[in-house]
Amino acid sequence: MRGIISLVIAAIACTLLTGSMVAGAIESSDFDDPTVCKGCHAEIYNQWDGSMHSIAYTDPVYLAEEKIASADTDGLTDTYCARCHTPIGVLAGEVPPIGHENLSEVSKKGIQCDFCHSVNKSTGIGNGAFMVSPDGIKRGPYDDSKSPYHGSMFSDLHTKSEFCGMCHEVYHPVTGIPIEETYTEWKEGPYNTGDPETTTHCQDCHMTPGITHFEANPGKASSIGPDRDHVYTHYFVGGNAVVTGVIGSEVHQRMAEERLKSAATLELEIEKKDNEAGITVKVTNIGAGHKLPTGLTEAREAWIEILAKDAAGKKIFHTGGLDSEGEVDHDAVMYHAVLADASGKPTIKVWEAESLLSDNRILPKETRVEKYNFAIPEDVMGPITVEAKLNYRSASQKLLDSIFGKGVVVAPVIEMASAEGTIEVGKEPGEGVPGFEVLFALISLLVVAYLVRRRKK
Repeated sequence: MRGIISLVIAAIACTLLTGSMVAGAIESSDFDDPTVCKGCHAEIYNQWDGSMHSIAYTDPVYLAEEKIASADTDGLTDTYCARCHTPIGVLAGEVPPIGHENLSEVSKKGIQCDFCHSVNKSTGIGNGAFMVSPDGIKRGPYDDSKSPYHGSMFSDLHTKSEFCGMCHEVYHPVTGIPIEETYTEWKEGPYNTGDPETTTHCQDCHMTPGITHFEANPGKASSIGPDRDHVYTHYFVGGNAVVTGVIGSEVHQRMAEERLKSAATLELEIEKKDNEAGITVKVTNIGAGHKLPTGLTEAREAWIEILAKDAAGKKIFHTGGLDSEGEVDHDAVMYHAVLADASGKPTIKVWEAESLLSDNRILPKETRVEKYNFAIPEDVMGPITVEAKLNYRSASQKLLDSIFGKGVVVAPVIEMASAEGTIEVGKEPGEGVPGFEVLFALISLLVVAYLVRRRKK
């Protein structure tokens, strides 16, 4: 009962949180389709096309979760999530209901050009706290833009993390439980120095060629515009290597994998005492300006895998492997946040969240130390090889199986970082079984002894 009451209040709170803009205040026809923008901004359009922003509403994982949430709450969550997945659809009153039945084509394009460049104000951080003005004036990072098609205006908001924070920060509107806290993770971290000259904003990493740092991208923002020292890219690269693969966006999938492989380092230290091995793994978040991982970490998986094998390939110790169902070993060190429902049980249904059970994710520039021990068998063939990995999946195999069918979509395991080491043990390969060299030496000694005896005679 408590959960239902919370959801009813949540529906009211969501309306209040959207500021003065209410459903039906605008028409979807007030916005241009991205293909119109492509006429002058072809390169930027091609970068956006296939990005997670472009499929924010048609993302099959999102649609499946949205359907479950709507059924569980009698539709009370329909506009809550959709506000940041099809903002035009929500503001135009096309949602609810969920699904594509009432959505215009432009609303299906998710987070698209004309929506972002029509945002004229932020009413706060999180839960879609944006205001839009589809008045034909496009807002962006330049103060000298000119276009024969639309008016142009400089917007400082578009160059700051606060723009991203309007949607990349989600709180349960009743309990206040953080569901997604990417903006706050950045704001409270070392990349936000408080100095405009040294602060690194979201756009500096996610909208430039630099994978984990700002890198200038000289060129033209428009085919009829001037040459500029820097043009923001619009790939909006994150860490989703599952959905980008499902929709066939190879470029965005590859870029997601590259970003994941640049976000962390892993160090491995090994100690041997008698017949026991001690393993120390140090994981450092070197490239993410937020926690690792971030976003809806109830679904994401980042974990440590350690595999120790002897010289014959025999497995001695293994943690963090996958079972026959494709699920991660339950004893593995997993970096994630765990939400709880009203009964205190863990849940990945964020609309049921009543409390935060735990959050052991790695802060920006933080080093996390994990320790392991295992016994070394007496009959082991040395040396022992130890491999440690930091692995990542955008979603669990169980979740993907529930959406697409068992085994239809296999969640790729991305190796973010790894290290290897060896343990020397007493018995080397072949030890205990006389080899050719040993036999040759014995025969040689026997021959010498025989010759000496004959000479004495």
